[in-house]
Amino acid sequence: MQVALTKLKAAAALAALLVFLAVAPGASAQQTDPAPGPEEAVGGAVPGSSLGVASDTDFWREIRRGASGTAQQPHELGGVLIQSEGDNWRAVRNGPLKTYGVWLMIGIIGLLALFFALRGRIKIEHGPAGTTIERFTGLERFGHWLTAGSFIVLAITGLNLMYGRYVLMPVMGKEAYAFITNAGKWVHNWIAFAFMAGLVLIFIMWVAHNIPNKTDLKWLAKGGGLFSKGVHPDSKKFNAGQKIIFWATILGGASLSLSGWALLDPFTTTMFADTFALVNTLGFNLPTNLTLMEEQQLAVVWHGIVSLVMIAIILAHIYIGSIGMEGAFAAMGSGQVDLNWAREHHNLWVEEEMSKSGVGRAQPAE
Repeated sequence: MQVALTKLKAAAALAALLVFLAVAPGASAQQTDPAPGPEEAVGGAVPGSSLGVASDTDFWREIRRGASGTAQQPHELGGVLIQSEGDNWRAVRNGPLKTYGVWLMIGIIGLLALFFALRGRIKIEHGPAGTTIERFTGLERFGHWLTAGSFIVLAITGLNLMYGRYVLMPVMGKEAYAFITNAGKWVHNWIAFAFMAGLVLIFIMWVAHNIPNKTDLKWLAKGGGLFSKGVHPDSKKFNAGQKIIFWATILGGASLSLSGWALLDPFTTTMFADTFALVNTLGFNLPTNLTLMEEQQLAVVWHGIVSLVMIAIILAHIYIGSIGMEGAFAAMGSGQVDLNWAREHHNLWVEEEMSKSGVGRAQPAE
């Protein structure tokens, strides 16, 4: 009985082995393919996995380059699987733009601090005269503060969008930072219209006084008297330094307004393509077949560059108009400036005003 049972087990084991040997080669052939040799990968087609999917290297290369397929979405980028320029945009914005922007801010603040340490506050050398002369009217001061105030708000909210996540978020936490940044975004978008209105107003009021002339060259040659005591080059209502600030504000502000409008109303403008086409008439070869997505990416980068440069310029303007020069703030404060200050910094303008009958006459200081 025991011998028979042993023989039966041996027979069952042998049968199982024969079945396995018969089935295993077929199953193995279905599950795995032999590794292809170099001669099998021809025409750019690379054999795929056990699922039988082939990977065409040329096909994926074109997708990576931004080739467009078909899609139900009517947008021009609806059929684009990978928008490669987005990698370049992100690399520029998060790399050189942010890095150089920080160094620009540090650099201008450092230069102003060094200038103040070496030169000190620029005093009225002949002392206050005790009488004042009207420097700017109420309308002029309104236009200035409308532009300046809105720019400061735009600068603060814009810098938060660029650097806040690195500076503020670790301090106040993600929730509080998200709330402040979202509110700042709405403020930034709407206060921009006040900035545009201010630009138009100051341009209309002051453009005639900011046309460059030969007097400006002499002012620049003497450094405006900023670096030496007792040096007061001739100047009319605006000196060469103020004219530089004016045109930087007007041109830079206009550029910010246009690029900002493109961001407020996305995918509707071809500002950069049109600009490049105009520049190409001078012999350049800039690309003009930009997609609307590329237009948006260029607008973001350009908006950031111009903003940072203007912030640096306005920081210098704020310095010289406040702690940097005695008597300067009164021009945009009360509108009345000390007569001796006016004669030292805008002597030609004082002569013109004093020669007018009943206009700009000197008044006793209050």
